[in-house]
Amino acid sequence: MKLNEYIGVIVKRTDLKLNNYYQKVVKPYNITIDQWMVLVVLWEEEGLSQNELAERTYKDKTNIARMLFTMEERGLIHRVTDPNDRRSLHVYLTEKGRLLKDELLPPSIEAYQKTIAGLTEEEVIQFRKTLNIIYENVKNL
Repeated sequence: MKLNEYIGVIVKRTDLKLNNYYQKVVKPYNITIDQWMVLVVLWEEEGLSQNELAERTYKDKTNIARMLFTMEERGLIHRVTDPNDRRSLHVYLTEKGRLLKDELLPPSIEAYQKTIAGLTEEEVIQFRKTLNIIYENVKNL
């Protein structure tokens, strides 16, 4: 089998291009693609713990803590200590973080549309399903 036929190589190559493209999309808003992922999760549900955010964004706990510190310094989020567990911090958007959604969502949706151009809705659904099966196959190896 040739190198460019391995699924892992194809996924890695695509991931690099997608990350570069999406980073260009979010750069005018002075955030990283990883911070964008956190914002998207918080736009859906605020008050998550740092551990829950790490799980939902597929980041390790150390990286998410650093990222949240930066986002807090920039006024996008604030963290609140859980009254039942002083070791646990819950993350909430600030008004600035909430307002960023209206600015950032349209170019994000446009970027998504460009990445799936030429695919039918069924192909996109099948592609997600296929990638999720591969993920499940390798996540605990």
